[in-house]
Amino acid sequence: MFQPAKRCKSIQLSEIRKMFELTPENAINLSLGEPDFDTPEHIREAVKQALDEGFTHYTSNNGILELREAISCKLAEENKIEADPDNIIVTVGASQAIYISLQALVNRGDEVLIPDPGFLSYDAFVKLAEGKMVPIGLKEENEFRMTADDVLDKITDKTKAIILNSPANPTGAVMQKEDIKGIAEIAQDNDIFLISDEVYEKIIYEGRHYSPGRYTDNAITINAFSKTYAMTGFRIGYIAAKPEITEELLKVHQYNVACASSLSQIAGLEALTGPQESVIDMVNEFKRRRDLVVTRLNEMGIRFKAPKGAFYAFPKVDNSFKFVDDAIKAGVIIVNGTSFGKCGEGHFRLSYAAAYEKLVEAMDRLETISIK
Repeated sequence: MFQPAKRCKSIQLSEIRKMFELTPENAINLSLGEPDFDTPEHIREAVKQALDEGFTHYTSNNGILELREAISCKLAEENKIEADPDNIIVTVGASQAIYISLQALVNRGDEVLIPDPGFLSYDAFVKLAEGKMVPIGLKEENEFRMTADDVLDKITDKTKAIILNSPANPTGAVMQKEDIKGIAEIAQDNDIFLISDEVYEKIIYEGRHYSPGRYTDNAITINAFSKTYAMTGFRIGYIAAKPEITEELLKVHQYNVACASSLSQIAGLEALTGPQESVIDMVNEFKRRRDLVVTRLNEMGIRFKAPKGAFYAFPKVDNSFKFVDDAIKAGVIIVNGTSFGKCGEGHFRLSYAAAYEKLVEAMDRLETISIK
């Protein structure tokens, strides 16, 4: 009789991907966090040129030097993080970066603090590393921001790492400077790794982004090109940390994937060094979509504060399970909040990364169902 490894039995397939795969015909899918924009033309042209020039072979394990140098400059200028190119690893998206971080740093039984509600992969990645996931309950009245006090309440002598995500999936919360700095100081004082998932850093409507890596050398900074440059299919990201950490991360990365796609690395290089107007245009359009969704849902009696970042709404209704089922019947695919942790109960996540016209139609359909 087939028996999978215990580490696999402890996790389930992603509810988001299930919804994506099961989308019925003519339904509007607002379950997936994927920008609907085309990848900017100059990035696509750079990939075509690299393909024509035969840049289709292995690269060094930690990525081509030109891209790591560009990432190093970006981190110094925008995030106030000094990261030598040798201490940067180009990864297969941010997901692989988080995965190898936990595989390299977490022992069986080590505790990892994760946001709740939070990106559902965090829980699975901790379990695959045979660590113990410790949820940090985030409060709606605090805009779902993680604070230093929230973290202090959960730290024990077994705490090995904290995962931060700002702007956040699924809530759109943007952490304030004092939040980031306070948690960074806690990590430094307690010799805890601080894994910072910053994939939505450019998608902010109110407030500013602060990287914990500017406040502690225990930070592991993770980012990707998927959301900012509409490059989800390229599966390209990066990780930066102090040398003794990246040396261990590279071991897992090397045996996991060898290296990121050569063509995707060229795409990432062009994304960072080429024109940035498309990013500004996309963020402005996301804000327009956010305002539409918030206004329409509020008019339906689903009242919640507008998210300050990312491209998700995370409202609360009386019965989220019924609401999600009714939404599917009405032809709108959304995700129940419990997919993101126990504190997501009663909420649902709606992605407004879809086209404005589709969002208008989706709101019209949702308006036909009861929120009770």
